[in-house]
Amino acid sequence: MIAFLDLKRVNAPYMEAFREASARVIESGWYILGEEVASFEQAFADYCGTREAVGVASGLDALRLIFRAYIEMGVFNEGDEVIVPANTYIASILAVSANGLKPILVEPDPKTFTIDPEEIEAHITPHTRAIMAVHLYGKCADMEPIDAIAKKHALKVVEDSAQAHGARYGNLCAGALGDAAGFSFYPGKNLGALGDGGAVTTDDSRLAETIRILGNYGSQRKYENLYKGSNSRLDQIQAAFLSIKLKALEEIRKRREAIARRYLHEIDNPRIVLPEVRVRSLHAWHLFVVRTSDRDGLQRHLRDRGVGTMIHYPIPPHRQEAYRECADLSLPITERLHAEVLSIPLHEALSEEEVSQIIDAINDF
Repeated sequence: MIAFLDLKRVNAPYMEAFREASARVIESGWYILGEEVASFEQAFADYCGTREAVGVASGLDALRLIFRAYIEMGVFNEGDEVIVPANTYIASILAVSANGLKPILVEPDPKTFTIDPEEIEAHITPHTRAIMAVHLYGKCADMEPIDAIAKKHALKVVEDSAQAHGARYGNLCAGALGDAAGFSFYPGKNLGALGDGGAVTTDDSRLAETIRILGNYGSQRKYENLYKGSNSRLDQIQAAFLSIKLKALEEIRKRREAIARRYLHEIDNPRIVLPEVRVRSLHAWHLFVVRTSDRDGLQRHLRDRGVGTMIHYPIPPHRQEAYRECADLSLPITERLHAEVLSIPLHEALSEEEVSQIIDAINDF
């Protein structure tokens, strides 16, 4: 059986370096907010092309703290609106509502899966303060028109870059395309830790400092609390692991791109809709997501042929019980995508023989 994701194989090349890093951190006796975190933050900021990177506990916290910081800075107020793509993972929306802000769900472009810029402006009201651009599956949202709309209406642009490590739009990396970006280092990401972790990237030093304080109990000096903060810090040991894998991130992206190119060129089945690739963008290929009107049948067929798959995501956020207040929304494109998408294996440890087996199985459907 070809597993959808085999983290043991993915992390095998780094095991000796991980052991050395673990010993170094353990022997240092310094486990929270130390040199490993500072070193990784600088390296990740340099990679993304931003002035600042702030390590936090998860991708959700990265986004949540961006909005919280804007509230503490007086840029947003509770009750303000944030435009969010309707077909994103629920974490994007949780980060908004957790801060007393109102998520405004907007349909995606069915060809790209990312938010449709043509739909954004119709949803802007006097209460709108930001647009969240989700780089879904590793593909950057169409940032040029999004930035133009944001500039026209004096809105902030927040990137959900949780799946977009190494993606680019034009000459800029994901993480440097808006006012701030949230990344996840969940183990299954292209740049994955061996546990939870996340980061915020931004060129706004005041925002970065506010996020640092909020994530450390609202404290800049020990036992002095400026804000009602939380505990959201990237662990030293995870930062050490991430520093190791960051050095290989371009190789990881290129290997994933090579596999994706084979899928795009060799999958030839009229029942399957393949993802669209933009000319100006560099896809991170976190996921390779196909569409078919018989998603369940394809998933069964591939399982019978020894190919593991996953559905990202079976239930759209506005149909979740957690957001029952959104249940009456009419979002037909989002609902159709969530009913048709299926993710096939795509990670750097796949062999060429496994890729061929996956392609043959899909073509036989």
